[in-house]
Amino acid sequence: MSVRLSPAHSRETPAASPAPKPTFPAPKFSARRRGGVTRQRSSILLTVLMGLMALYALLPLFWLLVNSTKTQTSLFSSFGLWFSGDFALWDNVVGTLTYNDGEFLRWLANTVLYVVVGAGGATFLATLAGYGLAKFDFPGKRGVFAVVLGAVAIPGTALAVPTFLMFSQMGLTNTPWSVIIPSLISPFGLYLVWIYALESVPTEVLEAARMDGAGEFRTFFTISLRMLAPGFITVLLFTVVATWNNYFLPLIMLSQSTWYPLTVGLNSWNAQATTAGGEAIYNLVITGSLLTIVPIVGAFLFLQRFWQSGLSAGSVK
Repeated sequence: MSVRLSPAHSRETPAASPAPKPTFPAPKFSARRRGGVTRQRSSILLTVLMGLMALYALLPLFWLLVNSTKTQTSLFSSFGLWFSGDFALWDNVVGTLTYNDGEFLRWLANTVLYVVVGAGGATFLATLAGYGLAKFDFPGKRGVFAVVLGAVAIPGTALAVPTFLMFSQMGLTNTPWSVIIPSLISPFGLYLVWIYALESVPTEVLEAARMDGAGEFRTFFTISLRMLAPGFITVLLFTVVATWNNYFLPLIMLSQSTWYPLTVGLNSWNAQATTAGGEAIYNLVITGSLLTIVPIVGAFLFLQRFWQSGLSAGSVK
């Protein structure tokens, strides 16, 4: 005898839903909250430290700007970090440019010559050598690397006296070549370009250019140099600043003020007050120092856009 089940009995009985789990309130101070407080405190501390560093860097510039507006008399009779007396900035600038038949302008032209030829040549040679060491293999490459690192570790003042003795034997002292030729060597710039070229210039691109029939020099100037633009500008900034502020090498190489750079020339003005019958012109020395840093700031702002554009192009590639 068969039993026929009704549709109501043929449906499966739904399973019982599990009981809800009890929830507990989150702790009052979670790990995330503690981490956020720690990061906030670190940000405040870093902001304070950066503010102190900025104050330390900008305070001498502010002092220079303030005291370049004072006369020779008010320099020693007023507070050094604020303006006082007549505003004599324009008179000091004119006096600096015209003192001793425009000696400051001649020193400025000498400094520009040393920077254009010396720093520009050093950057170009460092780029060529660093690129070659990074992308070509040859016997003795490890030895060259050791020599470059050793040259970076040796300060320039340690080589100044041997360089002077060598140049004196060659008859090049008291000439601009005694300052330009040593400035053409930049071991630190070579090392920077070497390290940068290892990653920024793909070997596959160079091989593709060689397969298309391009020579090594054409590949370097048309392809590799564009990829090396950020490193090139960085080395250029380093060498320009180092050559512009170079003091010890021209001091021992040059004996006549005709070929002095700004650094040695302004120091000779400052030393006039301690010589017999000399004239104290501290206001002109301070104003000349202010005028000396203006081209460096302008060069940095001008080259910075090429640096940023090169970095952006590298990130897109």
